[in-house]
Amino acid sequence: MQLHTHTWGEGERIALLIHGIMADHRTWRRVGPALADRGYRAIAVDLRGHGASDRGEYSPAIFADDVVESLPAGAELAIGHSLGGLTLSLSVDRLRPKRAVFSDPAWHLAAPEPGFDPERFARFKAAPKEQIQAMNPRWEEADVDIELETLAVWDETTALSLGPLTGADLLPAAPAVPSLVQLADPSFLISQERAAVLKERGFEVRSVAGAGHTIHRDDFDGFMASLEGWI
Repeated sequence: MQLHTHTWGEGERIALLIHGIMADHRTWRRVGPALADRGYRAIAVDLRGHGASDRGEYSPAIFADDVVESLPAGAELAIGHSLGGLTLSLSVDRLRPKRAVFSDPAWHLAAPEPGFDPERFARFKAAPKEQIQAMNPRWEEADVDIELETLAVWDETTALSLGPLTGADLLPAAPAVPSLVQLADPSFLISQERAAVLKERGFEVRSVAGAGHTIHRDDFDGFMASLEGWI
């Protein structure tokens, strides 16, 4: 499937941005322009079932195939957040960016309590503004409003498609390209033990102190600082 994309900048270097579940390209509203200011042409997708992209069957493998069909290979940089990080890890060998950043990637779908519940996750589509603000006290008002807008156009059955992966170990065996894993503090997806495994496998791992899961919205400055040497 050819995905909807949004582009910031006209630089010769290309950066690819892949959002997490429930979101779309608008989650990168500050990251895209910041990369453009650094000379990139930043291209963000809407995964199928999200934003302005079409609906259909869903699975991580299908998300990855769509990204490969829709984005240019050989980019200078690719960043994937959460489900976007999983999608990037399943497509990076075909996209072949020079560098990859996996921002709190969904490589282990089992939160400590009560565990990953796809149906409960899907019901979040109806979350009111007050709930989103309470869950994300550090977000700017614009990000809360964007979250409401993206939830309204999100196909919540994308969450149900992840059910078979609950509890699975999705850590990549090795980086296909030089790769940074950027973690929330703490990360409910990548434990300290799994972070140590990733380091042993050749990934660089950095945490953004005090940041929640959506690091680029929770602490934009910390997110950008954590990318030093990678952008």
